[in-house]
Amino acid sequence: MESARQLFYQHGYERTSFADIVQASGLLRGNIYHYFKSKDEILEAVIDQHLKDFRGVLEKWDAKKDDPKANLKAFVEMIVGRKSELVEYGCPVGSLNIELAKDRREVQQHAAELFDLFRNWLAENLRKLGKGGEADALALHLLGRAQGIVVISQVYRDEKLLNQETKLLRGWIDSL
Repeated sequence: MESARQLFYQHGYERTSFADIVQASGLLRGNIYHYFKSKDEILEAVIDQHLKDFRGVLEKWDAKKDDPKANLKAFVEMIVGRKSELVEYGCPVGSLNIELAKDRREVQQHAAELFDLFRNWLAENLRKLGKGGEADALALHLLGRAQGIVVISQVYRDEKLLNQETKLLRGWIDSL
């Protein structure tokens, strides 16, 4: 599954074949077929693993910090911490959703749960800051801005741009 996750991220779902996954994993094709009957089943498992991993990250942040602004900044720092990878390949969640939205809508709805996970967590932290009725809109703004920063940084292959924009995003969080 980890091999598939990396291949889907670096090459895209459509450009990754079942044979590519077999080769990258180093396993025998029959062993993979024992667990997954198709590339689609592998994709579903990859999305489920992303959900599990990101839930774990968010739970860790919640356990460490009792400060909603610090949590929001941790979200931004996640971007900065992966800047080389993001500048090279984009956001794994965003890229996957964009690709699947073109002709795999049924699967994309499952992948959209990754955005929902972050959006709901961001909104909860914004509610803790007293943003009440604005929390959902602000969470979407923060999520969209983060995705935009990654896309623009990838387009220009510029880590400095990513650093500059995330600094502005931290300032926006401080102003809340």
